[in-house]
Amino acid sequence: MLPESLVHKPDFRQAVRRWEAFWQGEMIDRPCLVVTAPKEGATSAPHPAYMAGHTGCYREVVEQYDRWAQGIWFGAEAMPFLEPSFGPDVFAAFVGAELKYDTATSWAVPFVEDWESVLPLDLTGEDWKRMKDYVQTASEFAKGRFLIGMLDLHSNMDCLASIRNPQRLCMDVLDCPELVDRAMQNVQKLYPKVFEEVYRAGSMANQGCIGWTPVYSPKRFAVTQCDFICMLGPEQARRFVIPALAEEAAYLDHCVYHYDGPGALKHLDDILAIADIDCIQWVEGAGNPPLIEWMDLLKKIQAAGKSVEVRCPAEQIPIFHKNLLPDRVVYITNTATQKQAEELIIWLKANS
Repeated sequence: MLPESLVHKPDFRQAVRRWEAFWQGEMIDRPCLVVTAPKEGATSAPHPAYMAGHTGCYREVVEQYDRWAQGIWFGAEAMPFLEPSFGPDVFAAFVGAELKYDTATSWAVPFVEDWESVLPLDLTGEDWKRMKDYVQTASEFAKGRFLIGMLDLHSNMDCLASIRNPQRLCMDVLDCPELVDRAMQNVQKLYPKVFEEVYRAGSMANQGCIGWTPVYSPKRFAVTQCDFICMLGPEQARRFVIPALAEEAAYLDHCVYHYDGPGALKHLDDILAIADIDCIQWVEGAGNPPLIEWMDLLKKIQAAGKSVEVRCPAEQIPIFHKNLLPDRVVYITNTATQKQAEELIIWLKANS
């Protein structure tokens, strides 16, 4: 049973209703909007650093998040949530890879020298137990206050690239594709197990799901992706990646696909043909034109029946709003003051 409200989101149920409409491709009186701002009359602690819990200081991290959230106004459909993270290669760590850390990120140390000797893979990594402990500790503290986010999983072929090495995996696709098939089938069987155990540890049946991107669903939700797909040609992607993405999307009730960079656009039609992908998050990538210059791409995605996630400065929202279907978009932004955020909500209602 979902709560009526949260300490840091008193209008939680109202926001849930708008998210439910979004997933149905509907709009109540304005597009879905995730907007945060400093709360009037409140002070805020610093937000916990990315991967702050990887040293095991789980309680300290969730307490710091709670102090930060006390000073933030979570407007419209914004939800307060803590993202437990050991970095982007966590799925690889779950199947046995060692993670190396610096101040900004972490990465997996490849360990596969020969696929035959490591298959089948299983959830044997010490970080798997540590992550479940982290999520459960966070969930127990957060109950009634804020949500716990689903992990940034980087599953499917991204996992294989991390444990093998991307260049060597590219050669495997050419030299031993049957072994890559087996490895993919193996990893895909682990996806539901990982999701369900994190889902239970985070008490997400009683709060709903939110990903590392701040999109929420009262049902099973995650961000799906395959950054490695940019290394493949269309036929290779159709063999190794597209079926895996379709399987993940079908397993989830709702999902956002994280579409990373122009190098992957050769696969756009195949991605859009996956019926269970609900929404696309287009990330233009470093050195490329900003999101506002990709309007034609966003329109094409919407024309295919998908919603789009638009993360942009608040002052750009009227431009996107003029060009995009309002019932198939979620805007993600922040403002300098709570008043500015409230005025943005009023503007969207008046102009929708």
